[in-house]
Amino acid sequence: MSDPMPAVATTSAPVPGLHEDGSPSRLAIDTIRTLSMDAVQKANSGHPGTPMALAPVGYTLWSQFLRTDPDTPDWPNRDRFLLSVGHASMLLYALLHLAGIKEIDRDGNKTGNLAVSLTDIENFRQLGSKTPGHPEYRHTTGVETTTGPLGQGCGNSVGMAIAERWLAARYNKPGFDLFDHDVYALCGDGDMMEGVSSEAASIAGHLKLSNLCWIYDSNRISIEGSTDLAFDEDVGKRFEAYGWNVIHVNDANDCEALAAAFAAFRATDDRPTFILVHSVIGWGSPRAGSEKAHGEPLGADNIRETKKAYGWPEDAQFLVPDGVAQAFEKAIADRGRPLREAWEAMFASYRAQNGDLAKELDLLLKGDLPVGWDADIPVFEADEKGIASRDAGGKVLNAIANRVPYLIGGSADLAPSTKTDVKGKPSFEAGSYGGSNFHFGVREHGMGAVVNGMTLTHLRAYGSTFLVFADYMRAPIRLAAIMELPAIFVFTHDSIGVGEDGPTHQPIEHLATLRAIPGLDTIRPGDANEVAWAWRAALEHRHRPTTLIFSRQALPTLDRGKYASAEGLMKGAYVLAGDADPELILIATGSEVSLAVKAHEELTAQGVRSRVVSMPSWFRYELQDQAYKDSVLPGSVKARVAIEMGGEIGWDRYVGLEGKTITMSTFGASAPIAKLQDKFGFTVDNVVKVARQLLGKD
Repeated sequence: MSDPMPAVATTSAPVPGLHEDGSPSRLAIDTIRTLSMDAVQKANSGHPGTPMALAPVGYTLWSQFLRTDPDTPDWPNRDRFLLSVGHASMLLYALLHLAGIKEIDRDGNKTGNLAVSLTDIENFRQLGSKTPGHPEYRHTTGVETTTGPLGQGCGNSVGMAIAERWLAARYNKPGFDLFDHDVYALCGDGDMMEGVSSEAASIAGHLKLSNLCWIYDSNRISIEGSTDLAFDEDVGKRFEAYGWNVIHVNDANDCEALAAAFAAFRATDDRPTFILVHSVIGWGSPRAGSEKAHGEPLGADNIRETKKAYGWPEDAQFLVPDGVAQAFEKAIADRGRPLREAWEAMFASYRAQNGDLAKELDLLLKGDLPVGWDADIPVFEADEKGIASRDAGGKVLNAIANRVPYLIGGSADLAPSTKTDVKGKPSFEAGSYGGSNFHFGVREHGMGAVVNGMTLTHLRAYGSTFLVFADYMRAPIRLAAIMELPAIFVFTHDSIGVGEDGPTHQPIEHLATLRAIPGLDTIRPGDANEVAWAWRAALEHRHRPTTLIFSRQALPTLDRGKYASAEGLMKGAYVLAGDADPELILIATGSEVSLAVKAHEELTAQGVRSRVVSMPSWFRYELQDQAYKDSVLPGSVKARVAIEMGGEIGWDRYVGLEGKTITMSTFGASAPIAKLQDKFGFTVDNVVKVARQLLGKD
């Protein structure tokens, strides 16, 4: 690792002789470059090369085209800029600083501070700084999404472009174009290699999202060396095949060519635009064009040589010359502020003429739900034959969607199986952007990233597939949790209950891996009425994603007059049935809850004081106070059996060293469900047997 630079006082004073050609654009561009070099060097870690190469791209886009207001960076109709190539974070931080973007706190209040100060840049990658190694949504004002895992920003941008089109279709009226913003995503070679970007690009091309522009930095360098080691396809032709408008810019330093490309995007109204920009990583440095400029500090000597090549004071660090930030902010504000003010005046007139829609839009932008949004959620009557939780979920979803118009989503080509289509509502398609049902195609990874982008633009979005395919979209689920997004992911076919489809489609470890994600509420309801409460729980989250786990097979609908109310789901776990002073506790989730109830009844008949605890959400249970936890799972009761048709990992937390689990330790098999239940021990007889052995009664 390179040695840190010696300490030199920072300055914003005028520097004689600096860029005596008088070029304000060159001065601003080199300010971005040198701030990036200095920040990485001081942190002794980071990625200087891409910000150095793409400073002209960022400068041209922001100073001439991006529509935003530095004083009101949460203006709903602002253009969105996403740095999908998140390791180049110093490019974004430098832009936010020079643009004078003002901070908005987590409660939505303007603080009057800069979102990114020069001190924040000096503290790049340090604990508590607003400038972490990769941009983080909610952490730094002006960061539209958390990026770093390559390709995710690409998928998010498609979701944002979709959301703009939906918002425009619903709320724009003649003379009131409330929504007409554009979405820009800056991507790199790594983004283009990741499959999620291909899935997202294919969706965007199919939907003809002409409000979407990807800027591809083709520097042909990866960590291991030249991209020719693993990547030599014609990316431009690939995007032409996706149905995009492809524009080539041969030199990233050619601001006129960049401006012409952005203008061409703005003039394109029938497809998304892909601007392929050729750049030199680490431009101007001794390491230019080398992988050595990618992911490590340039070194003090190399930085001095680079600054000398730029005509920059060689020993000045974190230099922002007089007038640079002011001119940059003015260029952005002079364009964005009048647009924002005109939008607010237009919305006031809109409110007078379209009161109901305006009120609905107010709720949407605040993340709130309409009054009575849950009024139509059904109450399911007791039924031993029951209903699959996926079918119950479809009924509940439809009841909610009819009252929450901005609850929209779809599936990865599985809506007939996941039951996630909203009846009587159209599909979202090219030329028909007001639909509520989305067809993501067999693109689980892309679907997850797109759902996140839709949610980032205020919609309550969901995506669905089979639980076993959650593996294909783990990255966006994890990022939804990091960003505290109220995205909803619906997973059906949740266990070996899938039956004849066999082990490739029977999830085993998936519940454990989802439960392992911090901040993610994973809910596996045990009957139709728990499903109703699970959907309520998901919608009531404002800063937390939810995964809803539903069965393929029918589950008995429990008699809630005989057993406890399903509202107990809201606390994660609750006493469903049984003795107030139990000697044994049966804990179950999902389809195994009814199995636990039947085993409990048999044990009761045999004189065993047993209790059934339905535990649909570990996450919610852990949020409860200790008194409530102890009332559900008394510490004095050591004989506990957990029953779940999934992996055992994690259940030791609740059964303890003296308890037992009836779980899966192998993959499943292809057979009718009854045969599988018998083979793997998910029967009343086996539960009773394990329980009695645990009590020493056999």
